[in-house]
Amino acid sequence: MSDATSAATSAHTRVIAIANQKGGVGKTTTVVNLAAALAELKSTVLVIDLDPQANATSGLGLRPRPGYSLYPVLTGASDVADIIQPTVYANLNIIPSELDLAGAEIEIARAENHLLAVQKALARVLEARVFDYVLMDCPPSLGILMTASLAAADGVVVTMQCEYYAMEGLSVITDLVRRLKANGANHRLGIEGILMTMFDGRTRLSQDVVGEVRRHFGALVYETVIPRSIRLGEAPSFGKPITAYDPESKAAESYRAFAREFRARDRQRAAAESAAAAPNPAAAG
Repeated sequence: MSDATSAATSAHTRVIAIANQKGGVGKTTTVVNLAAALAELKSTVLVIDLDPQANATSGLGLRPRPGYSLYPVLTGASDVADIIQPTVYANLNIIPSELDLAGAEIEIARAENHLLAVQKALARVLEARVFDYVLMDCPPSLGILMTASLAAADGVVVTMQCEYYAMEGLSVITDLVRRLKANGANHRLGIEGILMTMFDGRTRLSQDVVGEVRRHFGALVYETVIPRSIRLGEAPSFGKPITAYDPESKAAESYRAFAREFRARDRQRAAAESAAAAPNPAAAG
């Protein structure tokens, strides 16, 4: 890989899509700040900005540049190792976005087995096992690029704002996940968890929405909720995650708590999978 990556290897790189076909639900904010908080915990993280608006790119302090996105990798014009860029934060790298990425929908649609396009583009990254996590900031749509991203993912984190009608979009995502598994595009894909964002503890509305989502989806909903925060909204304009822009803020502590919960769940899942895969001496006897 490039100098942007570490020499250390991870036992297994987990590819997580952060997705919601609705915009304005804290998706990109979550990608940037979960990545930064995981990096603080010494996990190695690669962010992939798949939104042509490039908000995750600018949110981590980079400017979009022509030719530096997953687009030339998808078209075969560049190798993924040449596109990965360092950030100023230890353990945190990014494949940026650019406006030309909007053309990827057309390019992927022309390709044979287009659902596997993103998976193929990431093959070298996963083979190298440099990163603990790859976090994909999916575009806020149900187009081919988002579908191909989900086909490449191990799991999906769905962000939901604490407002009425928040659950309308979740059924769309869950149905898409079900169809991708059913048609064989990605048998391992599942909903990793649901993160409630823009929570205002002063209002009954936020509390009622969180309660309703928990009643419907139970343990899928993360215990951590992300508060509505002016400082959180300011941070992207300075090209910083909230953990760097205002490290002592409630929002920063919330994303650190979410990173710990996210990683703990992931380790529990990995332990359960290892136990299930281990030979059973009693059964063999």
